[in-house]
Amino acid sequence: MPMLARKPGVYAPAPRRLAKASPKLREVLPLPVFRPPQLATLVDHVPAGDRWIHEMKFDGYRVQLAITMGQARAYTRSGLDWSEKFAPIVAAAQDLKVSSALIDGEAVVLDAQGRSDFQALQQTLKGGKANLTFFAFDLLELDGEDMTGLPQIERKRRLEAIVNPASTGIVRYSQHIVGRGEELLTKFCGLGLEGVISKLADARYVATRGGAWLKTKCLQRQEFVVAGWTESDKAREFRSLILAVNEGGVLRYAGKVGTGWNAREMTRVLKIMKPLEVKGPTVQAPTAKVKAAHWLQPELVAEVAYAEMTDDGELRHASYIGLREDKKPEAVVAEKPKPLAAATSATPAIAISNPDRVLFPEAGITKGQLAAYYRQIADVMLPWCAERPLTLIRCPQGRAKKCFFQKHDAGAFGDTVKQVAIREKNGTSESYMFIESPDGLLTCVQNGTIEFHGWGSRIEDVEKADRLVFDLDPDEGLGFQAVRDAAVEFRDLLRELGLETFPMVTGGKGVHVIAPLTPQAEWPQVKDFAHRFARAAALAQPKRFTAELSKARRKGRIFVDYLRNQRGATAVMPFAVRARPGAPVAVPITWDELRSLDRADHWHIGDAAELTRRAASKALTGWGRGNQALPDR
Repeated sequence: MPMLARKPGVYAPAPRRLAKASPKLREVLPLPVFRPPQLATLVDHVPAGDRWIHEMKFDGYRVQLAITMGQARAYTRSGLDWSEKFAPIVAAAQDLKVSSALIDGEAVVLDAQGRSDFQALQQTLKGGKANLTFFAFDLLELDGEDMTGLPQIERKRRLEAIVNPASTGIVRYSQHIVGRGEELLTKFCGLGLEGVISKLADARYVATRGGAWLKTKCLQRQEFVVAGWTESDKAREFRSLILAVNEGGVLRYAGKVGTGWNAREMTRVLKIMKPLEVKGPTVQAPTAKVKAAHWLQPELVAEVAYAEMTDDGELRHASYIGLREDKKPEAVVAEKPKPLAAATSATPAIAISNPDRVLFPEAGITKGQLAAYYRQIADVMLPWCAERPLTLIRCPQGRAKKCFFQKHDAGAFGDTVKQVAIREKNGTSESYMFIESPDGLLTCVQNGTIEFHGWGSRIEDVEKADRLVFDLDPDEGLGFQAVRDAAVEFRDLLRELGLETFPMVTGGKGVHVIAPLTPQAEWPQVKDFAHRFARAAALAQPKRFTAELSKARRKGRIFVDYLRNQRGATAVMPFAVRARPGAPVAVPITWDELRSLDRADHWHIGDAAELTRRAASKALTGWGRGNQALPDR
C-alpha cells in the first residue's frame, strides 16, 4: 500500500511521533460514544489537484473503534455494537497507547495478495479462521477532545501518532497520497482493488454525505435487496437471486444474479431465504424473467458486482459477492455516479425561487433569509436529521397562511430528497422521505418547508430507536421556570434508571429531555417504557404532570408527551426553525444553560453564526450521544 506523501504524488513513510502525555492521560476518561459517520459521494472520476488526498477504498465493513484505558468497543455504521464479532480487532485496539480515542475505519480480511476480500470477511464473521484487519483512516475524538472540527490532514497526522503507519498488525494506518489520484486509481484497478476514496485535505468531518469525501470505483458494485430466487433445472440449490432497489418509495426490479458463489454458499443462502418465503411477488418484474420464482419478504441485502446497468435499470453480467448483515433493505438505492463538477461545486446547486416572499409577516423574514439560515447551519444540523425518515411542515405562502404536514414523497422533490419504503401496519409499503446532504435540506426549503421533524430511528433500521424523547409541554399560563424545574427532575429520575439525558429548547414553549440509545430496543419496548415512565411521573405528582393527551386534563399542568416514542412518530429536529412568530429555532443546550434561560424560543434564524459556534464548543461536545440501552425495568 502507498505510504504517506509529503509532496504531491511522492510516496514516503510518515515519521513516527509518540503521543505526548497530557494531564488527561492520568484520568480515566469515559468510553467515546458512536457518531454517525461521514459518507462518500460516488463520482465519475477522481478529482485532480493537491487539495485532495487519496486512499484505498476497502472492501469490508465500516467500523468505529471506541477506546479508553484498556477498554474498547466496535460499532457498525448504524451504531450497533459488534464488539463480539470483531473481538480480535477490539483486543488489539485495547493495546493502543492512548488515553481515549474514537477511530473511524474499515474491518477487512486480506487475501494472499494483500487485497481486501469481502467474501472471506463474511466467512470469518460466521466462524471462519481468516485473520481480521482494521484499517484506521480518521480520528474523531482524542483524549476527550473533539477532533471533527480539525482539517482532514491534521486529523490524519494525529491518527498516525496513535496507529503506527509501519504496523502490519491487526490495527493498521490507512496510507494516503496527496494529488495524482487518477494515477493511483489506475494502479489500484490494475491490482484488482476496489477503487479510491478522495478527501479534501482542509475539510472538517461532517456526519453526512457531501462533496468533501468522494469515491471512485474500479468495478461497478453495490448492495441490492434480495426479492426472491428462481429454481434451477440442474443439480444445484437455485438458478439465480432476484434483485431490487428502492426507488420512489417502492421496490423496483433490478435484474438477477446467477454466478459468484460456490456450493456451500448456495446452501447457506437458501437456508436463510426459505423462512422468509411469501406467496405473492414482492416486486413487479417481467413474467418471462422470473418464471418459477420464489418470493421473499424484503429483508436480505446482497452485495453484487456487475458490468453495467441498462436504461431499464437492470444489471448485466452480475456476480454475487455476499450477503450484508450491516445494511438494511430500506436503505438500498441505486447508486449513480455524480459528475465530479456537480459533486464538488462550491456554488449552491439549489436555486431559491421567490426569495423576497415574506414567510414570517410579523418579523418581515423572507424565504431567502430562511434558506440562508439553513444553508449556514446545514453542517451542524445534518448529523441529526440526515438519513432519518422526516415529516416536513410546509408553508409555501408563509406561516400565517395554510401550512401542512408531509411525510410521503414519490420523487416529486427531485433527486436530492430521497425516499425509503417503510412497511405499514396493513402490510403495504409507503414512501417516506429523507435527506443526506445540504442540497436535500435546501430542496425542502425551496418547496416551502419551514420545520423538519424526524423519526427516532435512522433508515438503516427504522424498527430500532436511537433516542428516547420526553416532550415537556406546559399548559397556557405556566411559566418557563416550571418547565425548567420539570426537565431537571426528569433528568435526575432517568439517571437513576441508568440513562443520561440532554436538554433541547424546542423554539416553542417546552423542553425536550433526550436520552440517546444504542439502536437495540424495538418500538413496542420503547413506547412501553416511555408510557410507564410518564404515567409514574403523573401519578407521583398529579398536580404538576399529566400523561393524558386531552387538553382538558392539562389545565395548570405540564403534559409529558411520551407519544414521540412510537413507530412513525416524530419530534422536531435540532436546529430546525419553527413556524412561529419571529422564526425561533430548536436548540441543543447544556443543563447549566437551562437554569438561566427564561424561555424556550431564545434563539431565532438570525443567530445562525452563534449556533454554529456553539455546536463546536467544548460545552456541547458529546451532546445527544451516548452508549446506553433502554432499561429493562
